[in-house]
Amino acid sequence: MGFNCGIVGLPNVGKSTLFNALTATQAAEAANYPFCTIEPNIGRVAVPDERLDNLARLANSVKIVPTQLEFVDIAGLVRGASQGEGLGNQFLGHIRAVDAIAQVLRCFEDGNVTHVEGSIDPIRDAETVETELMLADLESLEKRRFAAEKKARGADKEATAQLDVIEPILEALKAGKPARGVALPREAQPIVKDLQLLTSKPVLYVCNVEEGAAAKGNAHAARVADYAKKQGAQCVVISAAIEAEVAQLGDEAERREFLDSLGLAETGLARIIRAGYRLLDLVTFFTVGPKEAHAWTVRQNSKAPQAAGAIHSDFEKGFIRAEVISYADFVAAGGETQAKEAGKMRLEGADYTVQDGDILHVRFNL
Repeated sequence: MGFNCGIVGLPNVGKSTLFNALTATQAAEAANYPFCTIEPNIGRVAVPDERLDNLARLANSVKIVPTQLEFVDIAGLVRGASQGEGLGNQFLGHIRAVDAIAQVLRCFEDGNVTHVEGSIDPIRDAETVETELMLADLESLEKRRFAAEKKARGADKEATAQLDVIEPILEALKAGKPARGVALPREAQPIVKDLQLLTSKPVLYVCNVEEGAAAKGNAHAARVADYAKKQGAQCVVISAAIEAEVAQLGDEAERREFLDSLGLAETGLARIIRAGYRLLDLVTFFTVGPKEAHAWTVRQNSKAPQAAGAIHSDFEKGFIRAEVISYADFVAAGGETQAKEAGKMRLEGADYTVQDGDILHVRFNL
């Protein structure tokens, strides 16, 4: 499982509290002072998916294995991080290693919790973080352009292709726009990935509100939602304080009663996990049998051999074909045998694009 989402933001916005609740651990120290998280904490969380439970019930599976996402708790950035302020350079490096960014924004008022900027303004905070990431990308790309130009003068085709990508991104960054907003052809995407740009990563804004606003949000969260829409980003409202309380409740019935009392249909964490899943452009397929019902993660538009490789590398190497049943057909028929009898199983080859909800049985030979 190589998909991860970095939790970032200014100090004291609730990142570590959220991470602790998200992973149901106390791995990250949550304290009312900047830089309490020195090294990034990493935790894996299950992606909620009722389809897996339904499949396990129909197949009488002994074991249920959900798909997972990895969350990385990264210490707070401050203004000037791109120039090394605070522990900026170290943390920017940690952000560079993740696939997507969940930026936690403080959307609650509390005089007992200090704010590094002295006031509550989530849009300003979001722009502060984005500016630091853009400045770091700008510095990195200027160096890469210099090296690429030198090679291109020697008729290096790879360097020339790289320059064709670097130039428009540099232009955007200088205009105060992130790399993710630059329209580039699909064939340029591998080059973009190799550049490891901070602002090319998809962003999810997480509005951390007070307990009373967890169900419907507040004025601060509404501003962020509008800001996210204009940025083409996603936005989720949560109360990290509530999520921390829920994480301490061991009984599902007790958690459900607690959420009902607050007017919440589900935890904010479930929404974050699903949003992170969508943010990374992932789909889920399943393998189902009496031993276990297992959910697997692949990128959107992955072919059948790549999906087989997610199960085991040998399956991809020796892929022959896949027996495929859609989730809807599996459930409607009442199980695998019934779906096959109803003619709902298809044999797909190496060029098949795996769809979200597919149940696969891989045939392979080494």
